[in-house]
Amino acid sequence: MAEIELKGVDKIYGGDVKAVDDLNLRIEDGEFMVLVGPSGCGKSTALRMIAGLEEISEGTLEIGGEIVNDRAPKDRDIAMVFQNYALYPHMTVEQNLAFGLKLRKVSKAEIARRVNEAAGMLGLEPYLKRKPGALSGGQRQRVAMGRAIVREPRAFLMDEPLSNLDAKLRVQMRASLNQLHERLGVTTVYVTHDQTEAMTLGDRVAVLRDGRLQQVDTPKRLFDAPVNLFVAGFIGSPAMNFVEADLSADGDGALLAFADHKIPVPASLLESRKELRDYLGQRVILGIRPSDFSDAEAGGDGGPTLDVTAEVTEELGTEINVIFGIDAPPVRHEDAAALAKDAAGEEDDSEAGLPLGADRSMFTARVSPRSQVRPGSTISLSVDVDQLHFFDRVSGLAIGSPLDR
Repeated sequence: MAEIELKGVDKIYGGDVKAVDDLNLRIEDGEFMVLVGPSGCGKSTALRMIAGLEEISEGTLEIGGEIVNDRAPKDRDIAMVFQNYALYPHMTVEQNLAFGLKLRKVSKAEIARRVNEAAGMLGLEPYLKRKPGALSGGQRQRVAMGRAIVREPRAFLMDEPLSNLDAKLRVQMRASLNQLHERLGVTTVYVTHDQTEAMTLGDRVAVLRDGRLQQVDTPKRLFDAPVNLFVAGFIGSPAMNFVEADLSADGDGALLAFADHKIPVPASLLESRKELRDYLGQRVILGIRPSDFSDAEAGGDGGPTLDVTAEVTEELGTEINVIFGIDAPPVRHEDAAALAKDAAGEEDDSEAGLPLGADRSMFTARVSPRSQVRPGSTISLSVDVDQLHFFDRVSGLAIGSPLDR
């Protein structure tokens, strides 16, 4: 096993296109690190530079304390698992697992030991004599992982290995990956665009955008204390709701006003997030996670309420997503536009992904399944003010954090 450290790493294409920009990231020995971000953010490029499949334009890469910039992939003692399995179709599972070891001239007895051990770990014993064409997608992916495991490398690199699987299989494979990492304890770098995958797998998660590292932290801290508007909107499903709001003094506390709604801010919140006092009398970007709403008539948390009309309800069994309109324009910030473009799957700079035009935004609240809310009905939503998020309108940086208590 080994720690991996990227110091000021750049990847430049075509002279001036930076796919990765000044990446500084340390992955501890035995850690499961997930790189996550929208398409084109540089996460796969970073992984390929660690693997040695892409040259580093600037900066240094260390594995186990040794600089490996100029070291060939085969000499870095890492194993990579790809999205497309990359199995040899004419070989059996057993032969696929053993192939890399044979190339390295490992003894037959050692090959047999490693193959049998990996097959047992992954539940592949019944399939050792089958060829990949006779396996399901999940079984093929387990063979691909087994081929990496038998190498007994210092680190695993995984590039969206579950993206070709259906939803149920992805859940199962996530659980298998967690168990494998717990058992093997090998340093793992895992790339995904799926933030749910990132949050459930990673010891820590690194969020990238446009080649730059935005934040690296535990899944819980990313969710509770995002450093900027982009991380706040990218992490969490459904996504955080944003609106511009006027923050004004109100006795010892403050008042947030947007559209036809007002939310009182208690003095205790101003005391815990001292930076907010500098924004009294100004407009800020307010963020509210869907999970920080509750139906006041179905056991709300007793906080201030917003009376809204439900336009769409999504009944999921364990909760209900209530989608409602706010008579306030969508937040006009580059981070919000980037989030909307990613959500819409766009590759250009248009704002087609922004909700409902110039004067109205859509919010989502996640409420108890006991709620009687239905499309077209009015619902009184209680807001957990201690969990509110605030962002600077110009920089997009967070103003304080709900963890500042």
